[in-house]
Amino acid sequence: MQTRATPAPATPLERFNTAPAAEAAQTLLACLHSRAWAHRLTAHRPYPDLPALLAAADEAAYDLSPADLAEALAAETLPALPEDTYAAAHTALSAAHAAYESRFGHVFVISLDDLSADEALNHVLAAIRSRLANDPDEERLVASEELRRLARGRVRRLLGARGCDISGSAAGARPASDDSHPANHPKPPPQ
Repeated sequence: MQTRATPAPATPLERFNTAPAAEAAQTLLACLHSRAWAHRLTAHRPYPDLPALLAAADEAAYDLSPADLAEALAAETLPALPEDTYAAAHTALSAAHAAYESRFGHVFVISLDDLSADEALNHVLAAIRSRLANDPDEERLVASEELRRLARGRVRRLLGARGCDISGSAAGARPASDDSHPANHPKPPPQ
């Protein structure tokens, strides 16, 4: 009697590599909402491993045009505060965000991947205050770097973990829920 071995389920990266181009691009838009960035990464599939994909994602992020950067920034949301944060902190953060958006014309972006939830508020407030002193060109570079870091973390969570669902839809393409910082999640891409 012959038995056939059950094939191992495809990894998220394998599913991404073999998905139709439109589905793969939609998945990437959940990580960074730049059509140029998503299409560039999709066009260079297959990736042999996650480090190769992350390197390509970094390179594509470094090459964002001003229009691509504006598109990506427009889809980002403000960092969320932990639920038990005092009202004064909400007020301080709201005022800092308003000042930032007024000065630079886009939402404040920051990657919080290496911070605990307890450290996030102080880090965000300090970073906004510090970055308000930047001139617009300097801040565009900082925001671009933060977007690159956000995209890298989102790609790593989305395509690096076994068991993630890569469906290509906006809901299915969301980063893994083990990310403790909602600030590292963008708004869903428009349909």
